[in-house]
Amino acid sequence: MTMHRTTRIKITELNPHLMCVLCGGYFIDATTIIECLHSFCKMCIVRYLETSKYCPICDVPVHKTKPLLNIRSDKTLQDIVYKLVPGLFKNEMKRRRDFYADHPSVDATTRSNEDRGEVADEDKRIITDDEIISLSIEFFDHNKYVNKAEQTGVAEDQLTKEQVNNKRYLQCPAAMTIMHLRKFLRSKMDIPCTYQVEVMYEDEPLKDYYTLMDIAYIYTWRRNGPLPLKYRVRPSCKKMKMSHLQQEGQNSTGRSAESDSASDKACSPAAVPSTSSSLPSPGTPVQSPHPHFPHISKPVNGASTSAPAPTRPFPFGKKPRKASLNGSSASSG
Repeated sequence: MTMHRTTRIKITELNPHLMCVLCGGYFIDATTIIECLHSFCKMCIVRYLETSKYCPICDVPVHKTKPLLNIRSDKTLQDIVYKLVPGLFKNEMKRRRDFYADHPSVDATTRSNEDRGEVADEDKRIITDDEIISLSIEFFDHNKYVNKAEQTGVAEDQLTKEQVNNKRYLQCPAAMTIMHLRKFLRSKMDIPCTYQVEVMYEDEPLKDYYTLMDIAYIYTWRRNGPLPLKYRVRPSCKKMKMSHLQQEGQNSTGRSAESDSASDKACSPAAVPSTSSSLPSPGTPVQSPHPHFPHISKPVNGASTSAPAPTRPFPFGKKPRKASLNGSSASSG
């Protein structure tokens, strides 16, 4: 089984994919050339194509006569840049508002809200590191989760709207990690170190290095209520391993004791034929190998041995004695 290791990289390693080669800054209104799929800022590539018909990176012809027809706005790439670069979206919106405020003669009525800089971070679902996120933390009940998942979506939404105002929540910075939240839960509820605390989103455990901002992006938190998190407490791996080793040790001790007892039973006088007078007479009760459980017979070499039943006196005065050895019957007279 191959283990997949998750690694975190710095944003500086992604800069070649997030920055425009024409201006040297992060993409603003990212625009991609259809022929070669290279991206630039919209203003940068439009100005460049006024004097050239080739891609600035690979020199592929964009269009022979009208190059602006072969460029497209890349909203997905722009959203990625806004979410990866802290504060970029907020600064860009402020710059656009300041521009239209300084140039009242420019007609902005035909522009979109984003072009005029009137889109807030919440509407764009952009989260910054210093933003405060409200989260709720509840104990994870598997049975309750299964029953809730079987309900219809409408009933679940109504239940959420009715209880959202009465739910208690925490306010934490978006840069807080799951590791910090686990330490808070352990300290708040005095959970001993022999138990492990897991923080979950729905039924999926979260990594320690996940921040609240990461969770909000990964699970598309809609800001319609506190970020719903759950937790559960489980025995730690070391404790489970020690108990497993102790159980194996007890099993091996029991097996060795049983084998020793079986070997002693096999070497006892009752297991071999003999004519010695020390053997009990037919009328003498034979002691069971389990004094407290006389109905249990102990197996010897795969065969079951039991106390011989009393027999009538032999008519010729001899006392036949039978013993089982290795599953075969031997008699002596």
